[in-house]
Amino acid sequence: MKMKLIGALAAIALLGACQSGDENAAASGAGSAANGAAPRPGSQEDLVANVGDRVFFDFDRSNIRADQRPVLERQAAWLGRYPQVQVSVEGHTDERGTREYNLALGQRRANAARDVLVAGGVAPARISTISYGKDRPASLGSNEEAWAQNRRAVTVVR
Repeated sequence: MKMKLIGALAAIALLGACQSGDENAAASGAGSAANGAAPRPGSQEDLVANVGDRVFFDFDRSNIRADQRPVLERQAAWLGRYPQVQVSVEGHTDERGTREYNLALGQRRANAARDVLVAGGVAPARISTISYGKDRPASLGSNEEAWAQNRRAVTVVR
């Protein structure tokens, strides 16, 4: 009886492994960019691939670092090419600090990024902001490497 059960499970596993690459790409949420096609102009994938969608911050700071300003300037230029696109700027923090403090810090970071986009010519009505504080880490871990990746503002096409 055990051998029949093991045989049946092995057959199911083999059938599951026989999916084509295209079906796996669709199941993983990979779009045409995963198949070698260029991302659709004005899409989130286009923003990520050609401009960059995030800027990083120093610990307990919300000012835009000099090395991060060019990313936001490229985003402003990109948004200028696609005037129909609206974005949301998400503010994030690392895990240190209280939830309330991190929500406020994340909002300051999102606002700082938005202000650079507006200064670059993007209409304020096209940009919304939101803070996720420490609730949506990009990198798990309790070390400086992970914390540095989590202190960010991310521009998301709506």
